Amino acid sequence: MQLIRRNYQIAATLFVGCLVLLLLGLGQSASAQWLASTFAAAAAVQRGAGMIRDMAHGRWGVDILAVTAIVSTVAVGEYAAALIVVLMLYGGAALEDYAAGKAKAELGALLDRVPQTVHREVPGRRLNDVPATDVVPGDVLVLRPAEVVPVDGRLLSAAGSFDESALTGESLPVELTQGQEVLSGSVNGAAAVRLSATASAEDSQYSRIVALVREAAASRAPFVRLADRYAVPFTLLALVLGILSWVLSGKSLRFAEVLVVATPCPLLIAAPVAFLGGMSRAARNGIVVKGGGTLELLARIKTAVFDKTGTLTHGRPTLEEIRTSKVCGPPPSDMELLALAASAELHSSHVLASSVVDSALACKLDLSRPLEAVEHATDGVSATVNGHRVAVGKRTFVEAQSGPVSEEPIAAGQLAVYVSIDGVYAGALIMRDPLRANAAATLAALAALGVAHIVMVTGDAKATADHAASMAGISEVWAGCRPETKVSIVQGLV
Repeated sequence: MQLIRRNYQIAATLFVGCLVLLLLGLGQSASAQWLASTFAAAAAVQRGAGMIRDMAHGRWGVDILAVTAIVSTVAVGEYAAALIVVLMLYGGAALEDYAAGKAKAELGALLDRVPQTVHREVPGRRLNDVPATDVVPGDVLVLRPAEVVPVDGRLLSAAGSFDESALTGESLPVELTQGQEVLSGSVNGAAAVRLSATASAEDSQYSRIVALVREAAASRAPFVRLADRYAVPFTLLALVLGILSWVLSGKSLRFAEVLVVATPCPLLIAAPVAFLGGMSRAARNGIVVKGGGTLELLARIKTAVFDKTGTLTHGRPTLEEIRTSKVCGPPPSDMELLALAASAELHSSHVLASSVVDSALACKLDLSRPLEAVEHATDGVSATVNGHRVAVGKRTFVEAQSGPVSEEPIAAGQLAVYVSIDGVYAGALIMRDPLRANAAATLAALAALGVAHIVMVTGDAKATADHAASMAGISEVWAGCRPETKVSIVQGLV
């Protein structure tokens, strides 16, 4: 029923068409003609009113020809043709609205993450849940695990781990210490933390992002059909041909026939279908397109701007190398080290833990359920696995379990996860967010299509961004950018 209410014009046209067929089957041709003609005339009046409003604003379209075709076919008694033209008109409009609605829904996903309530600390360390809009600078807030940071603030806890990928594109968790700035819109890690608000919800980082999204949703690009660009000369030509046919044949039916043939019904229905297919395919690949007009403009672009994380890269760290230690005793094999580390990480909620586990499963390793697993927030996890005491995490954390550990040399964009077994440093797992396999080929294809200027704009550190850009073949890189900075850069390139 909801689908019918949303597309009531198409539903009404189909319903009238079915009634017309029923009346014809019963031999009531006069009633069928009256019903179809009345409905088509009403549709022409309704569409014509909108067409006049568009013309008053300087917008001319092929709807002029379609409305004229409906009126002429009704006038000469070709009511079936009138119904078909009406169905084409309403069908194209419905598909256009559906495509735009899908894009708006994708953009609205970001708005759904906006925190509505916060846990504000009051004297006595008690917590009151209050609306996020009530927070003022200086309020002490408590963030529970995996909660979105509601306002900008400074960390009061000794340490904290935050996922800033929604803000900066950085795929690896950001480890903060007491006194450092916490960005609204980032996601708290596995441990509850306290922070002091430094801005209200309205003035915070995430609110500025939300404002940008709302502005994008409101500035829907106009849907432009190819035929609309030539609407006036095309319509005039069709009318002249129709009048000539009428005059030369002496039959008014010829005028209606010319207009029906000239009415670009395939264009009216095919353009929305093409745009809908393109936008849906893009959405399945994680690309949100605001509207058909935006998609159409892609044919004329000369500059392309890419984010890094999740766009050129997968947005999820993967295992790149296993380095076993040869300091003490016989070292474990690479697969033994990975299996023990992944088993210890099974109960961890840290973002890197799932990457370690996925890497082990990809190698078809059998993992064991850990005993006495203890997660040390932002530092690592320690657990008993198959009788071995295993510690996995930061170098300083593993060093506390095994004694001095030398820092592993890593390249830009890499991260080392250290592992000790039974109190002895065993090695490190080197992780990286890899470039997508088709990234370089895609950029090369864009260049071949005439996109001469390709830029990377990312929130990642410069060394990480430069490494990914060099792999993808991008020469211009803007690193360490906040969302509003990215918007400014893009506007400056237009």
